[in-house]
Amino acid sequence: MENRLGWALAACARIMRPVVRLALAMGVQHSHLESALRDLLLDEARRSWRNAGIEPNISQLSVTTGLSRKAVTARVRESSDTLSHTETSAAAKTLTLWLQMLADNPKHRLLPVAAEGSTLSFEAVARQASRGNVHHRAILDELVRLQMATEQDGRAELKATGFVPVGDLQAMLAFLGDNARDHVLAGVANILGDEPRMLERAVFAKGLSAQACERIQQLVRQRWDALHHELTHELAAAVDEADGNGSARMRVGVYSYFEDSAPASREPSAPTTLKGGI
Repeated sequence: MENRLGWALAACARIMRPVVRLALAMGVQHSHLESALRDLLLDEARRSWRNAGIEPNISQLSVTTGLSRKAVTARVRESSDTLSHTETSAAAKTLTLWLQMLADNPKHRLLPVAAEGSTLSFEAVARQASRGNVHHRAILDELVRLQMATEQDGRAELKATGFVPVGDLQAMLAFLGDNARDHVLAGVANILGDEPRMLERAVFAKGLSAQACERIQQLVRQRWDALHHELTHELAAAVDEADGNGSARMRVGVYSYFEDSAPASREPSAPTTLKGGI
């Protein structure tokens, strides 16, 4: 049991290190992190009990989390989330559909904002992507604000290759939270033995030059562009098949990271494939 606890703590610390780096850069201090962690402990403890068919009381939550009854009583509430949910962003959905149409036909980079007869328009793309829930004008204004599209003479032009809102810190943090959460959830599900097993694989090597790392990253970007287009078609078809009312959600992602550290004296190691699922 002690080994199991130690291993778990070591894994949590490794996962949290870049989070702490971000927190310090954003001015987040210990008291803020402690408060957030207490809320997360209670949220997840409640979820665990409810999954077992039990609505937990104060004492049960106290025992599960290690928090005092007083602390639990003061904090038993739904946690607040000040970040937007990226999967429900009408701008993200519209840009994804626009990129999909662009891959099918390069002429779709430039679209009339409003409908002109049977001609494809940004209005039609936005209406389809948001299922008519958000006005196309608001969506276009958001894409222009994020510098992902431009508007001139009644036409909208696509400028981005993906929904990466570099000019919006809140949106970037929201994407980081959503993407990193689901990445870690895949690994956690596999460790806890959940079924079906989640895909979680990576390739690692050291002893490379920074130039080689950049070259390989460009290769990954190119391959991802093709896979992204295929996945977008599949996911869109699946949503339409369920008429948007299915109970499940899915996120598929890929990442690459490299850093140039101090040169090591030992021999470079061979590439190693790390597998955490199938």
